[in-house]
Amino acid sequence: MAIDYTRRNALRLMTGAVSGVALPAWAKPQRQPAKSSHRGLSPEDDALLDDLERRAALFFWEQTDPATGQILDRAKWDNATGELSPKSLASIAATGFGLGALCIADQRHYRTHSDILQRVRTTLEFYLLKLPHEHGFFSHFSDVHTGKPAHGSEISSIDTAILMCGVLTARAYFKDPAITDLATKLYERVDWPWMMNGGSTLSMGYNTGGFFGAGFIKTRWDRYCELMMLYLLAIGSPTHPIDASSWDSFSRPVMQFGNYSYIGSHDPLFVHQFSHAWFDFRAKRDKYANYFENSVTATKAHMAFCLGLQEGYTDDYWGVTASDSATGYRAWGGPPKLGPVDGTVVPCATAGSLPFLPAECLRVQRALKNSYGGQAYGRYGFRDALHPAANWYDNDVLGIDLGIGMMMAENLRSGFIWKHFMSNKEPVRAMQLCGFRPA
Repeated sequence: MAIDYTRRNALRLMTGAVSGVALPAWAKPQRQPAKSSHRGLSPEDDALLDDLERRAALFFWEQTDPATGQILDRAKWDNATGELSPKSLASIAATGFGLGALCIADQRHYRTHSDILQRVRTTLEFYLLKLPHEHGFFSHFSDVHTGKPAHGSEISSIDTAILMCGVLTARAYFKDPAITDLATKLYERVDWPWMMNGGSTLSMGYNTGGFFGAGFIKTRWDRYCELMMLYLLAIGSPTHPIDASSWDSFSRPVMQFGNYSYIGSHDPLFVHQFSHAWFDFRAKRDKYANYFENSVTATKAHMAFCLGLQEGYTDDYWGVTASDSATGYRAWGGPPKLGPVDGTVVPCATAGSLPFLPAECLRVQRALKNSYGGQAYGRYGFRDALHPAANWYDNDVLGIDLGIGMMMAENLRSGFIWKHFMSNKEPVRAMQLCGFRPA
């Protein structure tokens, strides 16, 4: 159902002047936001989400080395000029989300088509021809300017999967011959069976040396979490597929919290979001579950969990997922309580769940902006985390957290990412091989 806003707040959102934070002239809307295809969203809802997306897109444009297309893992929230941060750590997951963001930015006319097209080509060319890789898998972190793997960074299976989701989305959306060729070669180069390392489930990654020595990481993707995209990309590969039986090889533990029962375990909320940013699980199920409805239930349980704590959470203020905290990065949340949940709220927790609980999550996004916008909402949107009662506000924004919020906001508005990603034949075939059928 629609969420009510004052017309005054809606106007401020549409003009890009929320809480006194101005967008650069070229990034301001030149027209009213396109109408949403979601019947439950009001024009004011659309304005809220459009501003959130526009600011996130600005991060993915500005916090990128234009010569490599690599996107920083994080940057300062209060960047006044838009200059590339002096931080040098790029993340392949942030770049994967960034490729999806560029597709949205083009469709929403946030920047010129020619600029975006060139940036996507540059990114794909660098990843295919210049960035070091192992059997098509990339280091989790690398130098944003050179591509040199960061010291101690693993070759990451899940982060490579996020990158490939962005690659395939760009291929499907732009239909540009150069992008199609580069994206196809990137995806088809990934040697998924190599990452199985002789087992029935995929390894979490590979260490090339250093402190951890060389070899495969012993832990595996063997329990339900954000892993669905990893397995489906591997099963659907036309060149190096793994057997579809691997879909049955990871466990699906059932979590019970109050009246809520769902597949999940002791994980942050993002594990119920990331695969859903790309794969459209709506109205589909395999022999185990309807995974979209499973994420709806998991989000409801998380909301109930937060509201049940004595930490100041309310209907206007809830949501904790892996993020920065006052004491460092935390993989926290619940239920059950995971990490020192202390009253901090993480805006991407509700932004990333927008398609699952639209009314409840929109309410939080609006309330956070209205209550704390001046301290917490800047050039790229919300700080990564905040705890106003403790007078703590994170100094950074994170690419993957801005990315999941932007993807899911657009999926709620129009289903855009779902539509284009699922127009690729490989993910469709993979879901068929895994036994998905209408729910």
